[in-house]
Amino acid sequence: MKRSFINKKMREAVEFFKEQNFHLPKFAYWTLQDWKNKGVEIMEIIENQLGWDITDFGSGDFSKKGLLLFTIRNGNLDKGEKNYCEKIMIVEEGQITPMHHHYSKCEDIISRSGNLLIQIYNATKDDKLAETQVNVSIDGVKRTFEAGSIIELEPGDSISLTSDLYHKFWAKEGSGKVLIGEVSSVNDDRVDNKFLEKIGRFSEIEEDEEPLYLLYNDYKNYIR
Repeated sequence: MKRSFINKKMREAVEFFKEQNFHLPKFAYWTLQDWKNKGVEIMEIIENQLGWDITDFGSGDFSKKGLLLFTIRNGNLDKGEKNYCEKIMIVEEGQITPMHHHYSKCEDIISRSGNLLIQIYNATKDDKLAETQVNVSIDGVKRTFEAGSIIELEPGDSISLTSDLYHKFWAKEGSGKVLIGEVSSVNDDRVDNKFLEKIGRFSEIEEDEEPLYLLYNDYKNYIR
């Protein structure tokens, strides 16, 4: 993805968050110079992967396969600090987050606005799709679904996903952009995602202009 495209998506996201009356922490809007003026006091942000995250999953087509996320808070598996994580995500209509599960993370996916569709399977021991029935909790209610079932989450609905549940999700047609919350155990996208197909979690970036705001995957390149 081009940096100019990422900047454009960030501007659109900021406007959408405002429309939804959802407020990001102040570091979301730090400039590159702001980051460079900081010291060791911001190491939690850097080490725990807080901040912006925009990916096309290596597809080259963000509109069809992609996701915009902002990690608001997160722990650290190496240090044992905090055992929880919170994210806010924007899913665009026609855009899929590919089928995946996690090796460690358990999560609740919450529809904050719009209708989200999520397809679920159990994972086999060799990381394939199982054909067994899937047991999940939807807002505290135990439910059983056939393998591959598609569940619709309306605004306010949530689903709890254990680490061995494959899932992919997308906005229901006609919903427009959907605002999604995630509350989970500690998250580390560098090592904890298992995608069904071979996918690049972090996108290659063509630097055609200066970053508007840094992605958390940028920190290693811009901050000492």
